[in-house]
Amino acid sequence: MNWWQAAILGLVQGLTEFLPVSSSGHLVLGQHVLGIGLTEDVAFEVMLHFGTALSIITVYRLRIVAILGSMLQSMSSPRKVYQTQAEARLGWQIALATVPVGLAYVFFSDVFEQAFIYPWLACAMLVVTGIMLWLTLLAPKGQHATTGVSALLTGLAQTAALLPGISRSGATICAGLYLRVDPETAADFSFLMVLPPILGAALLKLIDLTGSAAAIDWTPILVGTVVAYLSGILAIRVVLNFVRRGRLHYFAYYCIGVGTIGWILLSAGGAP
Repeated sequence: MNWWQAAILGLVQGLTEFLPVSSSGHLVLGQHVLGIGLTEDVAFEVMLHFGTALSIITVYRLRIVAILGSMLQSMSSPRKVYQTQAEARLGWQIALATVPVGLAYVFFSDVFEQAFIYPWLACAMLVVTGIMLWLTLLAPKGQHATTGVSALLTGLAQTAALLPGISRSGATICAGLYLRVDPETAADFSFLMVLPPILGAALLKLIDLTGSAAAIDWTPILVGTVVAYLSGILAIRVVLNFVRRGRLHYFAYYCIGVGTIGWILLSAGGAP
């Protein structure tokens, strides 16, 4: 992989990780178009996700510090702090939302990883994402805060995004909107709840790479990581703006269009 391919994939990862259009689906299709093997660049994949994690930390840095501080404080008086401090509640709700995707990754990771070799599946799931986004037009007006139940259900929605083409941010924000959570609160929760899974998965894969780090060409990887980081910050701000204005469904037309066109082109080319 050269630096310009790394920059393109970094841009795709950074934008589509947070825009509700599926980073995994676009990376599968992008790697197929560029002729890059889907399983040969584990280090690159890890660092792209690390770049997007840094985007979240940059945008929500003050909120994250407050959440961690409140959670530590709750260790001494869990019930009282949980009831009186919103940031402590949010932190434990994020932890609860992480449970479903963690269990799915541990027990079914081989199944989900196998799905990434089929570009047609990514196209089909992009259409599903588009339908899911369009249905937010029918969602009732939300004014509620996140609860334990809505956090757990949003975590289940995040699990579906382990399939290529299902947008993680799209699935989790939509889940919040369907559950009548305030739109901006649902978006903030979606971005914050992805930090534990991203950092956890990156750590596990980095452990696997410890023996081969010296043989890796880090130049394109670093280029891709920086591009993913900067474009990720931009994407977070764009999504928040669309959510505040009630226009998340605009992305539905893009997802359905890309998924349909991709399916047609893959069928014409005889792709598996």
